Amino acid sequence: MMDLRSDLARARGLGSAKEGTGHWWAQRVTAVALLPLGLWFVYSAVSWGSMDLAAFKVWLSEPGNLLLMVLFVGTLFYHMQLGVQAVIEDYVHGEAAKITGLMINIFAAIFFGAASIIALFKVAFGG
Repeated sequence: MMDLRSDLARARGLGSAKEGTGHWWAQRVTAVALLPLGLWFVYSAVSWGSMDLAAFKVWLSEPGNLLLMVLFVGTLFYHMQLGVQAVIEDYVHGEAAKITGLMINIFAAIFFGAASIIALFKVAFGG
């Protein structure tokens, strides 16, 4: 079928959904936040080498350490979800596969992030 509309007329309404900027900023902000949190985590992990489980529980139960660990894990899983979302949106072409992949990505990030944070609290406070 022949289409007599111009290229501009065919492209109207197919432009930006105005969501890319927020996603781009969220990726950058979480990346910047992960720099000091990651350095703190590596420094902390090196110090765990000589700790037994009881000493680690004491270390983790300190409010500052637990807060930084929860922030690290939460930011890490959110950053991961944003990155995988960008890959799915760019490289998965079937609409059903794309929606399924995006939903699995979100649910996996929430599930594993929440499970990690619950585990941190369980180790810190026993149970």
